[in-house]
Amino acid sequence: MTSTTARTNRPNRAPRAVTRRSFLRTSLGLAGLMAAPSLLMTGCSGSQTSQGAATTSGGAKLNVSASFYPMYDFTSKVGGDHVSVTCLVPAGTEPHDWEPSSTDVASITKSDLLVYNGASMEHWIDDVTSAAGDSLKTCEASKGLTLRTGEVEEGEEQDGPVYDPHVWLAPQNAKAEMANIKDALSEVDPDHASDYENSYDEYAAKFDELDKEFGDKLSAVPNKTIVVSHEAFGYLCDAYGLTQIAITGMDAEGEPDAQTMASIIDQVKATGIKTIFSEELVSPKVAQQIADATGAECKVLNPIEGLEQDEIDAGEDYFSVMRSNLDELVAALS
Repeated sequence: MTSTTARTNRPNRAPRAVTRRSFLRTSLGLAGLMAAPSLLMTGCSGSQTSQGAATTSGGAKLNVSASFYPMYDFTSKVGGDHVSVTCLVPAGTEPHDWEPSSTDVASITKSDLLVYNGASMEHWIDDVTSAAGDSLKTCEASKGLTLRTGEVEEGEEQDGPVYDPHVWLAPQNAKAEMANIKDALSEVDPDHASDYENSYDEYAAKFDELDKEFGDKLSAVPNKTIVVSHEAFGYLCDAYGLTQIAITGMDAEGEPDAQTMASIIDQVKATGIKTIFSEELVSPKVAQQIADATGAECKVLNPIEGLEQDEIDAGEDYFSVMRSNLDELVAALS
């Protein structure tokens, strides 16, 4: 079954007073100052956060910067004891509009490898990599995947096509991203290539198992439409024959206008949808308003764009959160 995303009118948003590019120019201009040894020895400051990263021993481990949580998690898993991974976006922070500080930029330029998702997720990537030059090795984890196209949000500037970046929410896509990360680690650190390959094989089997669980359980549910906070679940829906009705576009912090709200409420009432999904890291206010207007429940479906610190401390990861998502989907669609 092929799914489509139900699209609604996108909200009007005021343009940002400070543009992303002007902010990054300022950060990049300061990066050289921040590269002083006394500053770089502070392993975690500002928006730079190490989420359970391995401890570097004698400089033997690769120093890897990962753009946000899924990239951090996949790199940590495939790299194992050979890597020290820093997650640039702090725990509990929504990553779509996150900007690297001058300290982050300085840290990135000193990394052995920068792992990022691509597909329009990290709007800052071209500026940072251009400033760093050819000495910075990079891995675009989504490279080679077939991408869904999106729409430009009101008030945003965009050169070229807009892609849906949330590829990791389909397990087979996540497996492909880990394969790209494995290849990048092996290129930078060929002495441990066999270890990276073995780790990848272990987790590839886990991605296949997760994919089968989703396929088996979602194929059995009678309903196939979900209402979600933002347009993050298209790849998951495509993989398992579902349709998403998104309250906002791909920007998690957007808000719908009154016409969009009314349209979604009408669709929910017409189809008998009983669950409206909010998500981690953003306010559930709008999702709750739709639930209240339709008599539906408001539940959480996690796009895994980032975890809260208490979730990380409790040992949550991509696989555990995806299985929680599956339980929520089955309950909502049954």
